[in-house]
Amino acid sequence: MTKLIEQAFELAKQRYADIGVDVDQAMARLDSVPISMHCWQGDDVRGFENPQGALTGGIQATGNYPGKARSAAELRADLEKAMSLIPGPKRLNLHAIYLESESPVDRDAIEPKHFANWVEWAKQQKLGLDFNPSCFSHPLSADGFTLSHADPAIRQFWIDHCKASRRVSAWFGEQLGTPSVMNIWVPDGMKDLTVDRLAPRQRLLSALDEVIAEKLNPQHHIDAVESKLFGIGAESYTVGSNEFFMGYATSRQTALTLDAGHFHPTEVISDKISTAMLYVPRLLLHVSRPVRWDSDHVVLLDDETQAIASEIVRHQLFDKVHIGLDFFDASINRIAAWVIGTRNTKKALLRALLEPTERLRQTEAAGDYTARLALLEEQKSLPWQAVWEAWCLRHDVPADASWLSDVRHYEQQILNQR
Repeated sequence: MTKLIEQAFELAKQRYADIGVDVDQAMARLDSVPISMHCWQGDDVRGFENPQGALTGGIQATGNYPGKARSAAELRADLEKAMSLIPGPKRLNLHAIYLESESPVDRDAIEPKHFANWVEWAKQQKLGLDFNPSCFSHPLSADGFTLSHADPAIRQFWIDHCKASRRVSAWFGEQLGTPSVMNIWVPDGMKDLTVDRLAPRQRLLSALDEVIAEKLNPQHHIDAVESKLFGIGAESYTVGSNEFFMGYATSRQTALTLDAGHFHPTEVISDKISTAMLYVPRLLLHVSRPVRWDSDHVVLLDDETQAIASEIVRHQLFDKVHIGLDFFDASINRIAAWVIGTRNTKKALLRALLEPTERLRQTEAAGDYTARLALLEEQKSLPWQAVWEAWCLRHDVPADASWLSDVRHYEQQILNQR
């Protein structure tokens, strides 16, 4: 098998060289692009603060596949298994509800010490960590409002939670030598007709300004803000709309988060990347797959995933775009979901790196749109899979679907015993 892969790779290198693509250079670039895997796929967004509590905030994990992680130790073990089957660099994205504490800690009182085990684990695994305040599934978010809440005391609780989260995030960056990207998303909104749409947005604006007022070292921490179209229970009005957060990120020069499921069904974030980069210093992408709504299905190697990767590569945005994943499917093996989605995202990046972009750009500039379309379509059939398989071998992970047998064995030995 290895010999066949190596032979196919050498032939693929020649095919790509014929159209002016340096395969070794593409693989080297792919080696420098980490994907931030999301911890919440492993336990259906429950966390360890109150894992039996209801999941709220307009999000939903469906299914009851056996073996979800019940503790941080189990979650870390599951992540290690998934990461062992995924080639190339990775990061881990944590939510605040994944803290570890022997006694109850409310969210406005979280501290770095509550995530010390995660940092030690990240050091062992050679990973960077990213972070998120958790503004959902809490008694003080039960009416659908957090940072824009009309009650000053409740609003201050969420402000203090986000402030505490920033300090945790900065500690991650300091400890691990790579900045933590901290994303602020709030579920605030209303189910039905809303009379006063302005006041909640005024409160959200003021609250966010208070949250980010403390200056933190950008080598340790990066602020990001995320919009959403709607959620369950917030179908008619979302305080943190696209216009709100695009304006906020632009005026405050924070990073802007674009989630593939947070827009109208016919909108795609791939088309928003180049526009947003004109106005904000950085982007955080939540690569996901909406099916009719923001359903957070496992990422496929589909047209939109490919288009997102192509935008990053074509405009050389590697230092300005942070790539994270955001899906949670409880209807299938959760480790397999991580592996499928992350491998697909990396495949899309590799395919984009193997595109003869400069040749296509020259063809477009010359007005030869016939050649542009022909070349775009023909390059889809080039042997990128042979390059992918060789890259997997270099990282000592399965090059094909044989990784599934490893997951099945882990399921039988570990997951089914939970």
